[in-house]
Amino acid sequence: MPTNLLITHTRSIAIAAPTEKVFALVSDPNALPSWAPGFARAIRRDGEHWVVENDQGEARIIVRSSADHGTVDILNAGNPSQGAFTRVLPNGDGSEYQFTTQFPPDAPEEAVSAQLLVIEEELRTIRELCE
Repeated sequence: MPTNLLITHTRSIAIAAPTEKVFALVSDPNALPSWAPGFARAIRRDGEHWVVENDQGEARIIVRSSADHGTVDILNAGNPSQGAFTRVLPNGDGSEYQFTTQFPPDAPEEAVSAQLLVIEEELRTIRELCE
């Protein structure tokens, strides 16, 4: 049994907007500062990667999306197996946006809780931008 499993948390939000509209927003790396300003105060393209600027400096990311599957993954360019894995799903006439993120197994519980609060705020911002 592996002992180095990451801690995974998923949050979701119902959005009264078509899946295409929600997907268009969350799959556009240039839109990250509008809904995740703590993560990406600014963003720029750098070859096949993106560079986000935030309070910790700069970080290189990969944004991998599939309109056919409704998936948008925002991954650490140095370790693409880690990051945020998201999906836009149909929900009646609207959408459901699911956001799964990972934390190291030794992450302090307070840090995880604080980050989940940030994610929940980002989800509410996405809903406001799309509705």
